[in-house]
Amino acid sequence: MNRRPKGANMRVRFRSEEGVRDMGLKAPSIITFMLSVILAVIVLMSEYFGAEIPGLKGNELWALLASYAVLMLGCMVPGL
Repeated sequence: MNRRPKGANMRVRFRSEEGVRDMGLKAPSIITFMLSVILAVIVLMSEYFGAEIPGLKGNELWALLASYAVLMLGCMVPGL
């Protein structure tokens, strides 16, 4: 069985005008991951359990997208 070592980065190849490039992906830090999860849970509590959170009412979709963006940036930006 071919296994990657723990903590190894994943490489993604994509084509651009300059040629084929590698984009390194990594696991997000625990703080970035937990921030994303907490934001998503807050949105779900507001939507399905009727929690009144100021500034979130009517913006649940944007907050959920922000949660996903935080997680995505955590995988793409080194040190985040």
